[in-house]
Amino acid sequence: MASLIPFDDRDGLIWFDGEMVDWRDARLHLLTHALHYGSAVFEGERCYGGEIFKLTEHSERLVEGARIIDFEVPYSVEQIDAACRAVITANNLTDAYVRPLTWRGSEQMGVSAQQNKIHLAIAAWDWGSYFPMEERLKGLRLTFANYRRPDPATAPCKAKAAGLYMICTIEKHRAERAGYADALMLDYRGRVAECTGANVFFVKDGVIHTPIPDCFLDGITRRTVIGLAKARGYEVVDRIIMPEELAGFSECFITGTAAEVTPVSEIGDNRFTPAAISETLLNDYMQLVQPGSKAAAE
Repeated sequence: MASLIPFDDRDGLIWFDGEMVDWRDARLHLLTHALHYGSAVFEGERCYGGEIFKLTEHSERLVEGARIIDFEVPYSVEQIDAACRAVITANNLTDAYVRPLTWRGSEQMGVSAQQNKIHLAIAAWDWGSYFPMEERLKGLRLTFANYRRPDPATAPCKAKAAGLYMICTIEKHRAERAGYADALMLDYRGRVAECTGANVFFVKDGVIHTPIPDCFLDGITRRTVIGLAKARGYEVVDRIIMPEELAGFSECFITGTAAEVTPVSEIGDNRFTPAAISETLLNDYMQLVQPGSKAAAE
């Protein structure tokens, strides 16, 4: 295995509280509230050919996510958009992954943190497909997760909050140790929900089915792909999907900023064959995100 390049020891610049700082100088104190209590919200964005896809939608979600977990980002959506673009330019990136993060600082240490300063930082780096292309084309192998997406009455599920991803990391690691690419999570009611970092779709008799996102994120990529499917004339049905139904679907694919559109060949004992609908939407999405596309440009 090739040696990893630590993310705290790289060349480049990071936008940090309104200034460009050297990559290695973008540091936090040990007693930062977000590190102890998960009081942080982030976004994952992709830059294609120098343009960040759906940038404003991501910035709006970041600001709204912070409000959901009870703090205000000290920058407007327009300022966040500009800062993201500035990071791409400053690092001479063309195709990249962009990570804005906003969090509570270290002024107070305890559950109460009303006096803590709110920070915002944005980093960007070269990052190819979340899954290798050869793996994507043949379809991913997934297992079922043990942890479930929580009841909205018990967690701020509409925020892309850092703490909500703890169980995703646990399940992603468990899946990879068992030889799978990822895990499919059920929700607190036992219904099909999403993967550890992507939404999921199924195909049966030419109709696309996807779980209702009532306790997990209605992903920006998810909404984009639904639009692409409808433009092709496919029927898309948001509905409750139970795990025992999976055997009746012919195709399956996942969507997300990192995953883009990736077919699935296996979930536990259920088998799927990547076919026309999965391949069409994968190709349509990759064409859409290229610079010059009307929807790609903000």
